[in-house]
Amino acid sequence: MTAKIVNKWLENRPESFHEWLNGRRIDEVECVVADIAGVARGKSMPARKFARQERLFLPISIFYQTITGAYAELEDVENQWTEPDMLLTPDLSTATAAPWTGDVTLQVIHDITNLEGEPITIAPRNVLKRVLDFYQEKGWQPVVAPELEFYLTKPNINPDNPIEPQVGRTGRKVVGRQAYSISAVDEYGPVIDDIYDFSEAQGFEIDTIIQEGGAGQIEINLQHGDPVALADQVFYFKRCIREAALRHNCFATFMAKPIQDEPGSAMHIHQSIVDTRTGENIFSHPDGSTTNLFYGFIAGQQIYLPQVFSMLAPYVNSYRRFVPGEAAPINLEWGEDNRTTGIRIPIAAPQSRRIENRIVGMDCNPYLALAASLASGLLGMNHGLTPRPEMTGEALESAITLPRSLMAALDLFEHDSEITELLGSEFCRLHRAIKRSESDEFLQVISSWERDHLLLNV
Repeated sequence: MTAKIVNKWLENRPESFHEWLNGRRIDEVECVVADIAGVARGKSMPARKFARQERLFLPISIFYQTITGAYAELEDVENQWTEPDMLLTPDLSTATAAPWTGDVTLQVIHDITNLEGEPITIAPRNVLKRVLDFYQEKGWQPVVAPELEFYLTKPNINPDNPIEPQVGRTGRKVVGRQAYSISAVDEYGPVIDDIYDFSEAQGFEIDTIIQEGGAGQIEINLQHGDPVALADQVFYFKRCIREAALRHNCFATFMAKPIQDEPGSAMHIHQSIVDTRTGENIFSHPDGSTTNLFYGFIAGQQIYLPQVFSMLAPYVNSYRRFVPGEAAPINLEWGEDNRTTGIRIPIAAPQSRRIENRIVGMDCNPYLALAASLASGLLGMNHGLTPRPEMTGEALESAITLPRSLMAALDLFEHDSEITELLGSEFCRLHRAIKRSESDEFLQVISSWERDHLLLNV
């Protein structure tokens, strides 16, 4: 990395970035990667040092950590705790502002390799790139558009206390069941304004912002595009939204089910595939009719998503979404314009025909969720699979077929060699170890429900 390369990059940034910079000198650069949970890890340094930095290292053990900060023990890995270094190389296409900081700061996502330049296979961003390579071999390019749901809540200082919705501008605690209400969004006007301002400075385009069904629950829709670029945006947006909320004395949480009796938060993923030679959507024939590949992708989602469910619902809390009577799907039926199904086909023109995966939780790592969902669809197309008949009624009245717990999901993930081939065996082994460790940690905690109902009754 040289100052000349950095300066050339600066010249090509969008106008919104230069408006934020406003002639100021960049003071600091945050060199970041996403760990298994999607948490930003890395190093910060003065911009001058970044411009002349030749090599940057992080220990591979950052990928061994659970969400609690504990470390998972890996079977059949020699010298796990020698913690060899990984080489980090800046991907300047990801460089963007950190507009909430006191200093003028850039964030840059880094590519991760070993010292010989080979990709570290357990890095989530590399897992997604690996899946996309399989698409590239077919001459296909996936296009995705995530929808981000989250809650704005009162600051929760004591984890023993329930999470509560934030008080809005009216001075009243907001209530749920106000989906699409403009007034409900206005309750959090200052937070939303900061999210817009931060996004503009970062060069990200928000499609829409709406009020979701929960008390203080917001949804942000992103523009469609390349899966790695969109996963990068989700990774950045989580931090951006949290920082905007903190400016106004509230928390932004991406937990799948943060508040009892309120809907959970999902990250719906719209997915389509284009032919890299023609640029045409492979889900549609020239006459506008659906192709066999479209149905194969749906069938792949139905058959293989349960086997990667621990990547889409990665924590014990994630499974609180999938209960009858809530807004989340409970099975993998599919249907056109049917929001009760786990796989929805939105109304769209043939060139925009797409498949919406509605089961992914907002607590996911976006790189891994996209990798798992796209891998499932690819297997369905490769095998020429046929989906079950379309659901024309309410899928929520059908049987629950999704895994009901993290351990049940891991049991399904453990035994599928086709998914392992696409995602990488080393990553799959690590994922199982981390999730089993987290599940074991959770079982050591006694909940208030257990104290309330078992203490004097059993």
